[in-house]
Amino acid sequence: MANQEVDQSKRRFLIAATTAMGGVATAAVAVPFVMSMLPSERAKAAGAPVEVDISKIEPGAMVTVEWRGKPVWLINRNQEMLDNLVKHDEKLSDPKLDVPQQPEYAKNATRSRKPNLMVLVGICTHLGCSPTSKLKAGEEGMGSDWPGGFFCPCHGSKFDLSGRVFKGSPAPINLEVPPHYYISDSRLLIGEDGKGA
Repeated sequence: MANQEVDQSKRRFLIAATTAMGGVATAAVAVPFVMSMLPSERAKAAGAPVEVDISKIEPGAMVTVEWRGKPVWLINRNQEMLDNLVKHDEKLSDPKLDVPQQPEYAKNATRSRKPNLMVLVGICTHLGCSPTSKLKAGEEGMGSDWPGGFFCPCHGSKFDLSGRVFKGSPAPINLEVPPHYYISDSRLLIGEDGKGA
């Protein structure tokens, strides 16, 4: 037996077959591992921009949409609401918008691309609660000098209708204005700065 000739063709076949099976096994283990590192469709959708029809938001009204798992408020401010914005700058912590909580195009008196439409992330900058809307000036429970805005029931932070924080509030900075642009007069895209208006 020891002197028997080795069949070289069988040996080459066995080595090739073993190598091929090892490659298949390696790929079978590597593919799920690599795929697990890619974001899921759900994760991709959670970070995707959100398109909103703004034509149905009545003046003085607010709607909430979700973007990246956060509530985003769209407020169609009427003329009275806009007029009240300029009357209380001395009561605000950051009226000049020095803290960058908004894109450069929203660093203006209304913190928006279009004066009437406000786009805000509805999460308090203190501890992440969601403030309630108290849109009307002098709204019940807010005092006669209330200009309209948002009140965080968790710790009492107050924000105006541009999301600017009032002095004395626990929230250290203004509410965030997310990146957004207008695709058309009736469509808004939240999540991208874009080339629109």
